[in-house]
Amino acid sequence: MLERREMPGGCAVTEELWPGYRVSTGAYLVSLLQERIVRELELERFGYRVLPKDPAFFSVYPDGRHLFFWQDEKKTLAEIAKFSTRDAAAFPRYEAYLESLAVVVESLLLVTPPELPPKKPRDFIEYLKLLARFRKLGPREITGLVKIFTQSAADLLDEWFESPEIKVTLATDGVIGANGGPRSAGTAYILMHHCMGGVGGKRGLWGFVKGGMGAVSEAIAASARSKGAEIRMNVPVSRVLIRNGRAYGVALENGDELYAAIVASNLDPKSTFLKLVEPGPSRPGIPRFDRALSRRGHITQDEPRARRPAGFHRSSRSFV
Repeated sequence: MLERREMPGGCAVTEELWPGYRVSTGAYLVSLLQERIVRELELERFGYRVLPKDPAFFSVYPDGRHLFFWQDEKKTLAEIAKFSTRDAAAFPRYEAYLESLAVVVESLLLVTPPELPPKKPRDFIEYLKLLARFRKLGPREITGLVKIFTQSAADLLDEWFESPEIKVTLATDGVIGANGGPRSAGTAYILMHHCMGGVGGKRGLWGFVKGGMGAVSEAIAASARSKGAEIRMNVPVSRVLIRNGRAYGVALENGDELYAAIVASNLDPKSTFLKLVEPGPSRPGIPRFDRALSRRGHITQDEPRARRPAGFHRSSRSFV
């Protein structure tokens, strides 16, 4: 593996921004890391530890009231009931509904998509296997699965809840990292997507990695090294080597070339194809790739340095 920086991980790194202060400078929470990957790579053996994020939410409102979402369902329902007893009764059904959809979608994340359109008899068999994954869903869930890919988070939440305080809190999971608001089409899927994964066997729960997000990357790297992988730091790649339409290696910025039967890029598709792969007769679509692929998004992350944990004073409605 070739890494441009002095540490592995890309966006999952822990860095010392100030003397004595190490923070996760990119990704900051873990949840969507597949349990299968954690298990097969034996990440816990290499130091991977997750501290559950509890409470999952803490919202404060202009009138001074506040809302917690806890791991303990009874405590969460008591919090919701402060704003609406109807919403407290609906919340378990809402979570069960999203769970039924998320289980199906999550089962597809590690499945290789079949050929489209089908070309061989085996392709049709793969489509039948894909359809079989939906057989346990009832008409309501199938309709919901179709709707949720285009629906907004606001429309989904309006179907379940009446309290604006509950809806605005839950809607945050539909807009994290998205170039849109809670009424933008497609944000309902983002909300459901965050129900996948889990921490400590509890689905949908997020957690803080002990040692920061860099500890995830370091555990994966240690697992890879234990199987014989070689990881080189401070080795920037200038281009992917192509012959007869196939990648056969990479050229480094220092002029060296490395060869391999398979070349995998962990860069985003646009950077990979537009910066590392040169257009040629065997790749006529690359010039159009720039126009066809949109990667708009917006997110900022603040890393405050504090002498003590922050507290919220209801009387002043502020954090101190």
